[in-house]
Amino acid sequence: MIRIGTRGSALALAQAAWVAERLGGATELVTISTRGDRGRSEAADKSRWVAELEEALLAGEIDVAVHSAKDVPATLAEGLAILAIPPRADPRDVICGAGSLTELESGARVGTSSLRRMAQLSAARSDITVDPVRGNVDTRLRKLSEGVVDALVLAAAGLERLGRRAEVGGVLDELVPAAGQGALLIEGPPGALSDDQLDALCDPEAMACVGAERDLVQALGASCHTPVGAHARWLTGGEVELTAWAGLPDGSEWISDRLRGPPAELGAMVAQRMLAVGAAELLARAGHTVRA
Repeated sequence: MIRIGTRGSALALAQAAWVAERLGGATELVTISTRGDRGRSEAADKSRWVAELEEALLAGEIDVAVHSAKDVPATLAEGLAILAIPPRADPRDVICGAGSLTELESGARVGTSSLRRMAQLSAARSDITVDPVRGNVDTRLRKLSEGVVDALVLAAAGLERLGRRAEVGGVLDELVPAAGQGALLIEGPPGALSDDQLDALCDPEAMACVGAERDLVQALGASCHTPVGAHARWLTGGEVELTAWAGLPDGSEWISDRLRGPPAELGAMVAQRMLAVGAAELLARAGHTVRA
């Protein structure tokens, strides 16, 4: 019996059930409430979605945990590892309630719970108002239908996994996704899954791309208080193309870069290029702004 730890949201349960189906054999979904689910931590504290799951892994209460990769901090709890990253879903951001950013009227209210999206939306359209809208996908879509906001920006992958792709008005290719967006991450102690089970789950290309994105975030010293986007795209010949974005929360200043190369080295390489042109100072200012 493989005990699979998961948060209790509809999206988290759908993701964990997908993993259980591919593992085959006897599995059990174990629902664990996190600080993020209970609203007992800072909104920008990424560990709020994974800490309790990691505690359950270390206590032997579950065998593996299934996360949205974008929710997992760059550093895992000691004794745990990334066991597998399955084939990635669409990593892009999408807009609901409009067909594109250019369709929005000046002064339109756009809802999102993501600091990164807030910054990039403000950089792209300084004439719109970006409102914080929290809650699960259904809650956010209800706020859109009630007119609380004129449009929403969400992750394509989450809507797809919930069967809500029809809600999408357009894809926002101009926004750089969060590191790991669209990917699942299976975490556990080394050896928790057999080679056959890992083969059923792990996609080498997704593992390489998400690894490069996480390396970039770690090398930049970024945190949940700093708006950073990172997206790696697999190329032929074993290389990836990594696009990165870092800026201030209000979108008034930002740095971006794009580079191709071996995935094992690319995250650190792009980070160094960005640090050389002032990314450290920019992110320090961003973090100070968010905490103020």
